[in-house]
This record gives sequence, structure tokens and C-alpha cells, in this order.
Amino acid sequence: MSHQRPLGLIAIVLYKGFVAGLMFVTAIALLFALKNHDQLAEFSEAYLLESKHRILSALVDHLLHLSPKTLRLSGFGALAYSGVTIVEAVGLWYRKLWAELLVIILVGTSVPFELYELAHGFSLTKSLVLGVNLAVLIYLIQQFRKQRLQHPTKSVNRDAGDKDAGEE
Repeated sequence: MSHQRPLGLIAIVLYKGFVAGLMFVTAIALLFALKNHDQLAEFSEAYLLESKHRILSALVDHLLHLSPKTLRLSGFGALAYSGVTIVEAVGLWYRKLWAELLVIILVGTSVPFELYELAHGFSLTKSLVLGVNLAVLIYLIQQFRKQRLQHPTKSVNRDAGDKDAGEE
């Protein structure tokens, strides 16, 4: 029988899947705003300014003041980040060593920037993102070390041993 995935790993995969989905929607919204800038401006003037949807109105107003170059770069950047994040999630789900290393490196390199942002303007959202990323980083480093100590010569495909054991 195959070894069950740890709850921490499942939580990280769900988190990564959520982030990938959120970034994908963000990318589509930014690229939509780029392609439909004039229609978005008309919609904003005709509907949002008369409504009580302050958050949506502020978001559309912010998008309308971004240059096309910024919208394009931000949209494609969010799309690329979404792709990398879903690759991380799938790799973690299949318990691939390269995925753990990728997440450790990417999350580890983002922590200093998150600390900088938090130091220059505290918000609950920034604090939560930093906290979740630190928890992911610590968990994966611990799992990586534990795995390396238990199986120092084991290959990158960890499931190979589980499949062989289940077939006996």
C-alpha cells in the first residue's frame, strides 16, 4: 500500500493551488484591462461612478491609470508566476525532490522582500502572507532534512520505492 501524504504537504499543495488560481485570475484581469482599456473606462464612467461599489471602483480607477506597458508586464508576469506555482503544487503532490527544492528556493528568496515590505508598511495581509510562507519554508526544510537522513541515496522520484513495496 502506498504511503499516505502528510497533512502539511496537502495544506501546502492546496495553498499553492489557491495562489496559482488567484494569480491566473489576476493575469487575465490585467490582460483584459489592457485589451479593453477604452470599454473599461466607459464602464467606469457609466456605472461604477454612480454606484456604491467603492472597492471595485477604486480598482478600476487604479487599472485605468496604469500604462499599457505596465499592464502587459504585470499580466504576463502574473501568468508566469501562476504557471510556476502550479508546477510547484503538482511536483509537491507527487512528492518530487525537485519541487521541494524549487519551493524552498523561491519562498526562501521571497522572505527578505516580504520583510522589507512589512517594515515599510504594516498590514494584516502582508503579515499573513509572510507567516504562511515562513511556515511553508520551515516545514519543507524539515521534511527535506528528514527525507535525506532516512534515505541519503534515494533518487529524485520518491514514489518509486512506494510503488515497488505496494506490488509485492
